[in-house]
Amino acid sequence: MDQKPQPLPPPHVLIFPLPLQGPVNSMFKLAELLCLSGLHITFLVTEHINARLLSYSNIQSRFSNYPGFQLKTIPDGLPEDHPRSGDKYMELFDSLKSKSKPFFKEMLTSCSPCDETRRPVKFIIADGYLGFTCDVANEIGIPIVYVRTISACCLWIFFCLPKLIEAGELPFVGDDLDTLIKSVPGTESFLRRRDLPGFCRSCDLNDENMRLYSKEGEENSRAHGLILNTFEELEGPILTHIRSVCPNIYTIGPLHAHLKTKLSKQTTSLAASSSSLWKEDRNCMTWLDSQPSKSVIYVSFGSIAKLTKIQLMELWHGLVNSCARFLWVVRPDSVVGKDWESQVPEEVKEGTRVRGYIVGWAPQEEVLAHSAVGGFLTHNGWNSTLESIYEGVPMISWPYFLDQQVNGRFMSEVWKLGLDMKDSCDRNIVEKMVRDLMEVRKEEFSKRAEDMAQWAGTCLSEGGSSYCNLERLVRDIESMTKE
Repeated sequence: MDQKPQPLPPPHVLIFPLPLQGPVNSMFKLAELLCLSGLHITFLVTEHINARLLSYSNIQSRFSNYPGFQLKTIPDGLPEDHPRSGDKYMELFDSLKSKSKPFFKEMLTSCSPCDETRRPVKFIIADGYLGFTCDVANEIGIPIVYVRTISACCLWIFFCLPKLIEAGELPFVGDDLDTLIKSVPGTESFLRRRDLPGFCRSCDLNDENMRLYSKEGEENSRAHGLILNTFEELEGPILTHIRSVCPNIYTIGPLHAHLKTKLSKQTTSLAASSSSLWKEDRNCMTWLDSQPSKSVIYVSFGSIAKLTKIQLMELWHGLVNSCARFLWVVRPDSVVGKDWESQVPEEVKEGTRVRGYIVGWAPQEEVLAHSAVGGFLTHNGWNSTLESIYEGVPMISWPYFLDQQVNGRFMSEVWKLGLDMKDSCDRNIVEKMVRDLMEVRKEEFSKRAEDMAQWAGTCLSEGGSSYCNLERLVRDIESMTKE
């Protein structure tokens, strides 16, 4: 009797994020969603990121629940003591592009199935910043979809940079940063010079950032599709414009909430997910438990931003003078200079002892979901922005770089979820904005944030936009990897 042929193992997808906290964090969420959908995943990180994950996250134990998942590493070409943050981040990207491509190609072409349960990699999901991955995919004949972990609104501005240059809006003529920008369709009534990514303020069109991001539209359209960590109800008008360049878009965000929603329907429970590159101080959760509802402003500027001692002190004075309770993340490497702790005035220390709590790193998703948190002073990195939107927490924006300037403007002017404090670090302004968010306009911002949080939840339920787009992504992967 003839034996029935054994079914093929699931499609095998390689995921390669940009080696920074935000992209790694959100793409681990994507990896787990695809594992839950039955796909096999190889997750590729740099050796530096892997070392930090092993030190501070529960990735290994968490993904042991998924036999089809494996973690692999690739060198980033930088010396071990390179900071890979602050103003040095471009050196990381340059090194990846120049030195990692041969390792990436070798890994894909030399890999063969370890056993009958795993097929070779037949599909790539890579950060759209890493253009060499598309080169390699085309060379060896594997379909690739890009993922962008920045906002759609910033991505659209990148796509429009050639138009801005052609129209003479870049470089700037004069020094008025409040001049409206007219060559980014859909934003003409509110986008100012100061809301463009920081590198646009350079007078040099040969600036490495300008040259790099001006090619975004051309680069992103090379892939079979584009995965975005957003949802249609939030960025729908901008997404319509992006589809004129990249027609096949999968909006599947907010990714962190999408994963929580899927896991809530599983019969087996998993421990809380952590892909942090820093050691989390969970004592802050106990402190939050003792605070009144919506009384605390959470303060965090992400994993890359660097503060000068002057900025630190202005922010600190403003927080203390606002009389609001605050939980502040001050990373060990986030302040330029080593002696700032000895220079903190006694009244600031006392105000912090009474109403504040400072940690080196916090479990942010849990913090924003806590009932005591009523506001978020943030750099408006995209993960942080989506986490705040999903939990219905109003924001004050103090951006650092790249998409954060754009996000802050959309957050305050388009989505009406808070206040924009960019280009200012004065204790009086900090105090006023915190008071406005937490007291004077609290009801206004809270109502708007609650409405937006409801929309974010709806898109993840069965039949919602992000729910359907994830299903479509899985179907397309299966279709493109058929033998």
